Amino acid sequence: MLQETHIITAAHVIQLAVAPVFLITGISGMLSVMTSRLGRIVDRGRVVEASAADGSMDAKCAEDELRHLSRRGRFITVSIGLCTLTALLVSAIIAMLFIGSFLSFDVSLFVALFFVVAMLAFIVALLFFLREVFIAIGGLEFRQRG
Repeated sequence: MLQETHIITAAHVIQLAVAPVFLITGISGMLSVMTSRLGRIVDRGRVVEASAADGSMDAKCAEDELRHLSRRGRFITVSIGLCTLTALLVSAIIAMLFIGSFLSFDVSLFVALFFVVAMLAFIVALLFFLREVFIAIGGLEFRQRG
């Protein structure tokens, strides 16, 4: 009977851990998008530096674009860091659920605290991501056909 109780308890903890696992999946999708954007920023920076070095791009234009790319890179890097922190905190929540269950320790306060901090980190990450997108859009120049 005691073993059956442990199995039921473990099954219940697994059920509780499913939602955070889906949250980690969503965060990893965001991280994929963000790292892709960072890679494009780095690649464009290398092209601009090479163009400035061989003279095919005006030095002032290259400097302006590199400054713009650097600013975007800083925003997306902070966003990546905050998303990673969010994933780590959610992972810690999953671990706490299992540890608390098997040690018969009330972890509800820690789980709530970690979850609130994780959501705040994710909100700030999304704001930095949005700012990077706005900076990227602000740097677009389309020529009018006339």
